[in-house]
Amino acid sequence: MFHSIPKPVEERMRYLEQIDSRDREYGTPQARRLRQVPPETGRFLALLSSMSPDGLRIEVGTSGGYSTLWLALADGAERNKIITFETSQEKAQIARETFKVARIERLVELVQGDARQQIDRYENIGFCFLDAEKETYIECYESVVPKLIPGGLLAADNVISHRLELQPFLNKALADRRVDSLVIPIGKGVLISRKI
Repeated sequence: MFHSIPKPVEERMRYLEQIDSRDREYGTPQARRLRQVPPETGRFLALLSSMSPDGLRIEVGTSGGYSTLWLALADGAERNKIITFETSQEKAQIARETFKVARIERLVELVQGDARQQIDRYENIGFCFLDAEKETYIECYESVVPKLIPGGLLAADNVISHRLELQPFLNKALADRRVDSLVIPIGKGVLISRKI
C-alpha cells in the first residue's frame, strides 16, 4: 500500500501538506486552516482501515481531503466506499478538487453537512475516523458506536493535543463496555475504539 501510492494521490498529498505547512507558518486562523493529520497519522489510519472488517467507511471532518486520501489507499480495491462529512463549504470544495485530481472520486462520497444529523442513515460501519470540531466528539461517538459491526473500529484524532477539551469524551470511550479503547501516542494522539 505505502510502496505503491498512485502518483496522482501522492502529488495531491504533497500539495495539501505544503498548504498546511504554509498556513501554520503564517498563522492562518484555525477556522480557515485545513487542520489535517500529519503523514504518520495518515499512514496509521490507512493501516487501521485496511485491517478493519468489511463495512462502510465513515469520516467525520473531511477538510481538504488529506486523510481521505490515506483511507482510499486502504480501500483502493473498492471493497468499501468512504462516506466523508464536511460542514465548511470552502473546505468541501477543496476536497472535491482533491478527489478529482487524485482520481479517487469513485471511492468517495462527500456529504456536505453536519454528520451528527446524518449518521443514523448508515448501517454496518467497519471503520470511522473522527476529526471534527471537538465539541461534537461525544455526539458523533454515540451515533457511530451502535452502528459499528463487531470488530469495527472508531479512531478519533487530537486526543492528546486537545486532552483537556476532550477529557469527557475520553472518559466516556475508555469506560464504554461496548468497546475496547486505547490512546495511541501518534501524531496529536489517536483514540482507537474496537466494537466488541
